[in-house]
Amino acid sequence: MQAPLQIRISWPAGHLATLDDTPTTQALAQALPLVSTARTWGEEVYFDTGVSVSRETDARQIVEPGTVTFWTDGDALALPYGPTPISQGEECRLASPCNVLGRIDGDPGLLATVRGGDPVRVELVDA
Repeated sequence: MQAPLQIRISWPAGHLATLDDTPTTQALAQALPLVSTARTWGEEVYFDTGVSVSRETDARQIVEPGTVTFWTDGDALALPYGPTPISQGEECRLASPCNVLGRIDGDPGLLATVRGGDPVRVELVDA
């Protein structure tokens, strides 16, 4: 198993994330760097990656704030930091089960600074 992969997700406030070695992570890494447009859904930021992968067997719909997930139904990275329109209480409930890739490093609440339409860049961080 390879070492965790670190990526930089840049928007006006910027952030780092550490990803586990999964089939989806490997497919995403092949497509980096990529530039997309942020969208928001409740307290979740998501954006198209142009990467198409299958749902993994351990895909989850409810995750912790700051979990980096891949929404296979939309070929998008989904970054929840709080409740979405379909959450029950304070949980982070995604639109459908998503592949879990890793975690945002630091405070996931900084994702609240992303506005729909913001440019987003995702790139590998050299170890």
